[in-house]
Amino acid sequence: MWFSSVWPARFWGIMVLLTCADVSLRLVWKPITGTFELMGYFGAIMTALALGYSQIQKSHVGVDLLVLAYKKRTRGAVNAISYFICMVFSAIAAWQVAKLGTVIWKTGELTETLRIIYYPFIYGVSFGCAILSLVFLTDLLKSLVGRGSEK
Repeated sequence: MWFSSVWPARFWGIMVLLTCADVSLRLVWKPITGTFELMGYFGAIMTALALGYSQIQKSHVGVDLLVLAYKKRTRGAVNAISYFICMVFSAIAAWQVAKLGTVIWKTGELTETLRIIYYPFIYGVSFGCAILSLVFLTDLLKSLVGRGSEK
């Protein structure tokens, strides 16, 4: 579990250090140029990459008041339908975000402040959505086979 525990913690630590340095320097001298821009892109990447892991851990918020009243078989069917809809939505999101990344790449657009390419960040978000879609696919298959966890 190195990827799921150590890597994000270090990355978040770097983000925190950069933000603290920016705020501290803002008080005494001049802020770090582009910090707001970088935090937005890094935050988007970290959030997108955490989506699949959060689904694996079943740590997303779910309201299942009505579903809990159903029989076990009906709950399984509702979960399967839900997983299918979420899988399709995540796949469409990954596809559309990747399309946007390709447009940005082909036009050569750069960030406003730092003038760096940012289509890799967009592709990173697309990758996170694609991973989430695959996790929903595995959850769907588990629920159809009868191994789905009911939480």
